[in-house]
Amino acid sequence: MPVRTSEAVWHGDLPSGNGTMKVGDGVYEGPYSFPSRFEEGDGTNPEELIAAAHAGCYSMALSHVLASAGHVPTRVHTVAKVHLGPDPDGGFHIPKIELHTEAEVPGLDDAGFQAHAEDAKNGCPVSKLYQGATITLNAKLVD
Repeated sequence: MPVRTSEAVWHGDLPSGNGTMKVGDGVYEGPYSFPSRFEEGDGTNPEELIAAAHAGCYSMALSHVLASAGHVPTRVHTVAKVHLGPDPDGGFHIPKIELHTEAEVPGLDDAGFQAHAEDAKNGCPVSKLYQGATITLNAKLVD
């Protein structure tokens, strides 16, 4: 399976610094800063990218679950809302992610759809990540 890569550069301290994030081969590259992450400033932030990844992953997972059960969807639209808040132990954490999805699925009743939607939530790789993950670090100091 492929390994996906993104990168970020940060300059300066947290409150007055700034940086850029680049997704993959540069399909998206944009600025981020303290105001774009913790306030309402211009630019993106890691939580928006997490939300985009989760919305995309979940939409694909739901489409697959539905089609595998014989109900090919016409359309699946998902909005993910990633909440960033203070961590009781200090710093910040992500306590909650909301998935809001709408799907057009001919011939499927609501009870069946709800069951498939829950299965997709449990099977989505990004959802699984938030159930626990091992994080490795390779850190190198350069001049």
